[in-house]
Amino acid sequence: MATKPAVASIYRRCLKLSLDWAVHRHIWRGQAVYIRSLFDANKHVREPRQQRALFQEAEDLLEKWKHPDPYVPPTAPGGT
Repeated sequence: MATKPAVASIYRRCLKLSLDWAVHRHIWRGQAVYIRSLFDANKHVREPRQQRALFQEAEDLLEKWKHPDPYVPPTAPGGT
């Protein structure tokens, strides 16, 4: 697994998931900054075993916090 694309994918998914819970951008922005700080805190990790553990932890949290009715923009098909 390529590390940079995997981290970028998880980061984007975290941001999109947080937007499902806080639709208003002014509320979401604070959450986005917090998520970025969590990723920045672990950017020094180079050990593959630790990276895999962090990836798995992030995947588990994404599944745990998955929104039952995700936000879909009103202009999209099936929009909220």
